[in-house]
Amino acid sequence: MPGYKHPCRYCEKYIPADSNLCPFCGRKGPLGEFRCRKCSSPIEMGWKVCSHCGLKLEIPCPSCGKLTFFAEICLECGADLPAPAAEPPRK
Repeated sequence: MPGYKHPCRYCEKYIPADSNLCPFCGRKGPLGEFRCRKCSSPIEMGWKVCSHCGLKLEIPCPSCGKLTFFAEICLECGADLPAPAAEPPRK
């Protein structure tokens, strides 16, 4: 018996629950809610900053230069986005 399918968070087509890539749009991390890449708090597409740590959630893509939501990949060109820079230690 096949398992339940879940919607891809990018294209909203239903995919297997254990998918690492969406077989329809090809994007990585298609399941679950978006999480801040700095503090791991839940975030939503369209937010400008993380409500917990203040990380900017719209950044220019290093590959295409277009402004994109700070997820795992650029929503315009599909390139991997870098992890946020570590904060310097407090003195």
